[in-house]
Amino acid sequence: MENDSLQTDSERGEPTGVPVVRGDPEITGERAETAVEFDPNDPESLTDAEQEVRKFGTDLEKSSAFEILCGAAACATLVRGEQSYRNAAERAGDEVSVNFLRKWTRVHDLPLEIRRYIALREIVPSAAQHVARVEGDARFLLAWAIIDQDLSVREVRSIASTVNEGEPIQEVLERFDALPGEKHISISTDKYHELRLAAAKEAKDLDLIIEEAIEVWLETQGNS
Repeated sequence: MENDSLQTDSERGEPTGVPVVRGDPEITGERAETAVEFDPNDPESLTDAEQEVRKFGTDLEKSSAFEILCGAAACATLVRGEQSYRNAAERAGDEVSVNFLRKWTRVHDLPLEIRRYIALREIVPSAAQHVARVEGDARFLLAWAIIDQDLSVREVRSIASTVNEGEPIQEVLERFDALPGEKHISISTDKYHELRLAAAKEAKDLDLIIEEAIEVWLETQGNS
C-alpha cells in the first residue's frame, strides 16, 4: 500500500478553537458541557485563550486529556489571533515559549479522527506531538501504529524524525516492527465456530474472510 493511495485529509477540517471533540459527550462525558469555544477573531475570546494558555503552560504535567485538548485549542487560537508564534508567546508571558505554542498548535490541527483517540487516551498527548510533526497520511499510519503496537513516546519521536528526513513511513514502521493492522478481537464461541467451519469449507484463510467482511462494512458506511 503506497502512502498516497490512502488519500485521507490529514489536516483539521473544523475552525480553530471549536470544541468538536471536547464538546462531544460520547467522548468526554459530562465535561462536554464545560467545553469552551475560542475564536481568534474575537478580542474577548483571545483574552480567554491567553489566560488558558498561561494556565496550560503551568499545569501541563497534571492536565487531563480534556484539559490538554482545551489548552491546545487556546494555543492555536492565540497564535492565529496574534498572527505569529512570537507575538503569541510575548502575550502569554515568560512561562510560554514559541516552541510550546508550536507543538500544541500542531496537536490542535490534527484531523478529527486522531484527536478523538487522544481524548480517549489511546494516544498520549506527548506522542501526539510527534504525530503532528509528520504530514499527510504518515500521520494516520503513525497514529494507528501507536494504538496497535503500543509504541513508546521515544519510538514515536524516532519514527517521526526519520520520516521527516525523507524515508517512507511504511518502511520506517516496518523497520521498527510497528506496522499497523494487527488487532486482537474477541467474538462469541458460536460465531467463531461458524467462521472456522466456513473457512474450512471454502479453503480460505480466516483472516481473509474477516478482511472481506470488513471491506463490505466499509463500503456500506461509504454509501450510507
